[in-house]
Amino acid sequence: MTRRLAQVAKKVGVSEATVSRVLNGKPGVSEATRQAVLTALDVLGYERPTQLRGERGKLVGLVLPELSNPIFPAFAEVVGGALAQRGLTPVLCTQTPGGIQETDYVDLLLQQQVSGVVFAGGLYAQADAPHDHYRLLHARNLPVVLVNAPIPGLDFPCVSTDDAVAVEQAWRHLASLGHERIGLALGPSDHVPSRRKLAAGQAVSRASGAELPAERVVRGLYSMEGGHAAAARLLDAGVTGIVCASDIIALGAVRAARRRGLRVPQDVSVVGYDDSPLMTVTEPPLSTVRQPIDALGRAAVQLLTAQIDGGEVVRDEIMFEPELVVRGSTGPAPSRAAHGPAGAPSSNRQQS
Repeated sequence: MTRRLAQVAKKVGVSEATVSRVLNGKPGVSEATRQAVLTALDVLGYERPTQLRGERGKLVGLVLPELSNPIFPAFAEVVGGALAQRGLTPVLCTQTPGGIQETDYVDLLLQQQVSGVVFAGGLYAQADAPHDHYRLLHARNLPVVLVNAPIPGLDFPCVSTDDAVAVEQAWRHLASLGHERIGLALGPSDHVPSRRKLAAGQAVSRASGAELPAERVVRGLYSMEGGHAAAARLLDAGVTGIVCASDIIALGAVRAARRRGLRVPQDVSVVGYDDSPLMTVTEPPLSTVRQPIDALGRAAVQLLTAQIDGGEVVRDEIMFEPELVVRGSTGPAPSRAAHGPAGAPSSNRQQS
């Protein structure tokens, strides 16, 4: 019992005495706190006291594309905790290859009469993907918040990390280290954040006095394999610095460099994006642009709960500033003598 009180109290951010008062039906606790405690019981897997089992917390869908990328579990933890503190129960919906898809989850959530939905990394971020299920949610006036990309024509509230600032920070960092041949490893061509990163890369390259050559922009999947393939093509194009659209892509780029016998960062510098958990313990530790996950998640929940409560919310996209985190995967540009006649890095390096 003591362990349960301590866990619930920590989850909600109240004292154990407050949790005890709720569980024993004592007065002196606000309705919001009472609901938050009851929801925390559900989230932590504890049974509610008999006299409280008829009450169920409001459900909120949290739809994610995957959990293999550590940025999504980190986001889910922030959003889930913030929802629990407001007496709402998160329903995690994760897509799997060949399994339940986003449109199926929307149907399921509507059947469960959820109070709202938070989407992160979904089909809404792909301009060419079907968006009919979002229009259905909009037509039903269900509270929805999108993360990192809006849907044109639908005024869902949206919180995003500023992709332009992220690329500018990474690019200028590499340029300050003497890199002149910088490439971009991005997601698919219809992916809105990747489109924004490309526009930012073109703008910062132009500002430095040169157009960004097409061969220094490679698109692929958000995966280690996608990053490996993209980096291989960029290395063929002679780049010495690679700005990646995610940490997972960046790890694939590091692997591609090493497979060629190149050292990171002595021969090739790599910058990721997200600052996912564990990026400090990779070899080398990854330089990356950190998404403000805590601020994004809490803002998403605030916008969602305001809609649930019937309040007015900002319908414009709210941009959050990222932060460059410099670690061991970036270093001074190699000398031109270390490159072949076509500008490609020489492959006779020893693997680090």
